[in-house]
Amino acid sequence: MKLPFQNKMYLIPAGCIVFILFFTVFGDKGLLRIYELKHDKARINTRLNDAKNEIEKLKQDIAALKTDRRYLESIARKDFGLVRSNEVIYQFPQEKK
Repeated sequence: MKLPFQNKMYLIPAGCIVFILFFTVFGDKGLLRIYELKHDKARINTRLNDAKNEIEKLKQDIAALKTDRRYLESIARKDFGLVRSNEVIYQFPQEKK
């Protein structure tokens, strides 16, 4: 014959285990939070690498603008539409599709 308090003896440790598991998974330092932080870190590292690559490209552009006259001329022609005094520019209308 089982005593009525024996069934309750199992509920206390089971409740403690459930409580601990809940905070292990869903707490501020739980598994879900760790997963989110790892995902955020990977995204930030990707943005950081993109920014580093952009900085390196801009440094190369600055160096080329300071030293390479042909590059400077190509920028002036492309962005500002500048031409030399002895050149003639032909402009053709855009074809409509």
